[in-house]
Formats: sequence, structure tokens, C-alpha cells
Amino acid sequence: MTAVRTARAAVAAALAAGLVTTALAAPALAAGPAAPAQRDHAATQAALRAAVDAGVPGAVAQARVDGRSWTGTAGERGGDDRYRVGSITKTFVATVLLQLQAEGRVDLDDPVEKWLPGLVRGNGHDGRKITLRQLLNHTSGVSSYTEDPAFQQKVFGPGFLQHRYDTWNPRDLVGIAMEHAPDFAPGTSWNYSNTNFVLAGLVIEKVTGRPYGKAVENRIVKPLKLRATSVPGTGVNVPRPSSRAYSTLVPDPSAPVHDVTELNPSLAHAAGEMISDSADLQTFYRALLKGRLLPKAEMRELTTTVPVSPQHPRFRYGLGISWQELSCGTEIWGHGGGIHGSLSEAYATRDGRHTLAANINADWTGDTQAVIEAEFCGTAPKE
Repeated sequence: MTAVRTARAAVAAALAAGLVTTALAAPALAAGPAAPAQRDHAATQAALRAAVDAGVPGAVAQARVDGRSWTGTAGERGGDDRYRVGSITKTFVATVLLQLQAEGRVDLDDPVEKWLPGLVRGNGHDGRKITLRQLLNHTSGVSSYTEDPAFQQKVFGPGFLQHRYDTWNPRDLVGIAMEHAPDFAPGTSWNYSNTNFVLAGLVIEKVTGRPYGKAVENRIVKPLKLRATSVPGTGVNVPRPSSRAYSTLVPDPSAPVHDVTELNPSLAHAAGEMISDSADLQTFYRALLKGRLLPKAEMRELTTTVPVSPQHPRFRYGLGISWQELSCGTEIWGHGGGIHGSLSEAYATRDGRHTLAANINADWTGDTQAVIEAEFCGTAPKE
């Protein structure tokens, strides 16, 4: 399918098989036993070096503990680099919808049909039976357009080099999903679907009358002064400072490596098109978890989680945000994200006192979950 290892192998058992190689990542899952947490960040720096030793061109991580910041890099990366954050976009989108609910402009228990009449229909899909809440916590059953074989070949596989500048209409992305049967009846199970958040973005546009990205900018980016964060739309470049992004575009890690930095992110829309840096991502999650962006009632809804799999009881999903209990017992909230040549993680403790954002500029190798465990548990990567 594609070389983009967005959810990493550990996720495969809990998430749909197609997610492991789709360009819009699900969050990573926790590993095995670990040592008590450390605060000198030595283990985190070692995890970055291990990623580069495994073949990643460059890695960056930034952490903040009780107001004190640390930045680590390895390989061809700068500490202030901007990068594509993939599915971390989903937390921004969910936050906007919750803000609109708090204002009385939408209700998360509204059926999708109310806002997008006739769009979610076909092969068993029925927008009258799916709520906005089910989109945000991935219990809708809506098929993910990124699992469509033809889309994968054109966008994630070797066809990417020919189609990297194509513009995708979000309704057409939904249409691709409607060509397939639902994964399950709404509300009966869990499966990560990028279509859910394309739909969420379209709902924001219907409610506000403007592109969803404008709502993200006006409601989150500008108030928090996130100067490195943007919703690029169809813009193909990553603003400087930034590093290049690399992919093999096929599952074989020994295949030739391609520079995939430039691409039209409309292929991801509200499921994963945003760009940011490690400082901004930490600011966002810290503000979100401390209640600066949502009233208490909406915060309770954001952090009400559902299980993703009996095999992974230490991982649950809220509304565009995930919860996981790490091997050392530390509980963190945030999201992972991946898109061509870029794998990112952004997590924080519930009180916002300890935050981490990290990225590697390759998608065929490197263990970003090891960076998470290193920072929050002090676990050195395995030799």
C-alpha cells in the first residue's frame, strides 16, 4: 500500500489494518514496563538519536515541565522547525465544534444529515443515524476514504509523485468513502476513520459559513498566538524554518527514498492538513487541558472516552483527543499525526504541567512512541 507508517506496528491490533499505512495517523499505543520518570530529558535525547540511528534523517522534540522548557534534536533538524502535523489537526477541529456547541450553534447529538443533507449515503451509510459526536470519537462506522485502494495508490504509493499537487474537494473525499460499506452500525464499535473529520470540517463550514480553517485560525491560532501554526488549504510548501520530509512510498524500507516535502494537503482536509512546530503544539494542548479554550461542560465531553480495543485497555479515545496510560503509570492526553514524510506526537498530562511535542521527518522507520515513553517515563530506548 504505502510506506507512510502513520500508526506504527503496535497500533495495528487496536486500529484498522488500513490505518497502519494511511497518511493520517492515529495515536500510538503504550509499550511495556518502564523505569520511573526522569526530568533531565536524557532518555528523550537518546530516543531521538535512536531514531536517527534507525535511518530517520532528522528528529526533534521539545518538552516543558513546570514552566521549564527543553529542546532536543538529532540529525538534520532544528529545534524551531515547522512540520506537517497530520492527525493532530483532529484535536483542533474537535475543539472548534465543541466551542460552537457551547455557543448554542450546534449540538453534538445532531445527526450529520441535519448539517450535510444527503452527503452520507450509499452502501449502507446513513447520515440520519450518525451523530456529530460519533464522528469525533470514531464510533460512526463511516468508512475511511484513506483505505480505498485506488486512493492509496494515487496519493500514498508511487502515484504520489505524479499527483502530489492535485487538489481534492472534501466532498469528493467523502464520496470515495461512500463507495464502501460502513465498518459497523453507528455507535456499536470503534474504528479510526479519516472521513469522520472531513465531515466534521464540513459541518463547521456549514455552521459558520466560512472555511473550517478560518474557524481554527480565529478561535485557536490567533488567541493563543500560535505563530508557527497554519491551515495551508492547497498551499504546497512548509514555511521556514523547516526541514525536508522523506518517504519510500512503498512498504519496503530498502526502497529508494523520495523528498515528499511539497504536497497539496487538501488530500487530508480537516483530518490532517495542518502545519505547526513543537512549541505551538505544546501551547495548544496546555491551553486546552487547562480549560482556556472550552467551558467545563464541553471539557467533560472532550475527555469522555470510549475503548478502542479489548487488547489495548490502556488506550481510549475522546473527542478528537486520545488518552493513554504509559508503562510507568503516567496518564497523558493528546494525539499522534502522520502524513507523507512526517510523524508527529503531541501529549500532555491532564494538568498541563508536563507537555511534549516531537516529530521525525521520515515515515518508514523510527519509533515515536519510544520518544513519548522516554519523556514521560524516563525509559531509555532499547539497544
